[in-house]
Amino acid sequence: MVFQNPLLSLDPHQEVGRAIREVIAFHRLRPPARIDERVEEILTAVGLDARLAASRPLNLSGGQCQRAAIARALAAEPDLLVLDEPVSALDVSSQAQILNLLADLKESLGISLLTISHDLALVRQLADDVVVMCQGEMVESGTVDDVLTNPQHDYTRRLVDAVPENMSRSMAAARGETSKDGESSPPAGAS
Repeated sequence: MVFQNPLLSLDPHQEVGRAIREVIAFHRLRPPARIDERVEEILTAVGLDARLAASRPLNLSGGQCQRAAIARALAAEPDLLVLDEPVSALDVSSQAQILNLLADLKESLGISLLTISHDLALVRQLADDVVVMCQGEMVESGTVDDVLTNPQHDYTRRLVDAVPENMSRSMAAARGETSKDGESSPPAGAS
């Protein structure tokens, strides 16, 4: 599990390397003599310098901290990584880097990502399939393209319509909609 706020999900008094080591040791994924080697491999895989293993979360940037949280989750060698709003606490530049990292990890490690998010741009970038929930109930599901470009449920339509104009234009373009001047037009009600 990768939580929304990486700083709150990591023990601020514990070095990043120790947090990752504990997961590897708990699951007995490596002999004790090889755990530090594995910590370095995981940190490198998430784009962190292995020297940051000695750092505490408070000494890392937001993007580095989220990468450390992802590294800790990957230390268990999961088939499924659950991400709760994984970029919402980050600046735009860090968000893009983390999204690219997650897409790369998905492909290179062959893991599945279950992402919980209100950010439709994130959903479009990371997901193949989407489930729309409203008040704890599933109201629509399907491929990302089908659901976000042709929503069938009123709640899904309202979510898509609430997307800012620049995102709405790209979603409209994906649906093949254009305005009179040839520009992609946002869905009705989008601002």
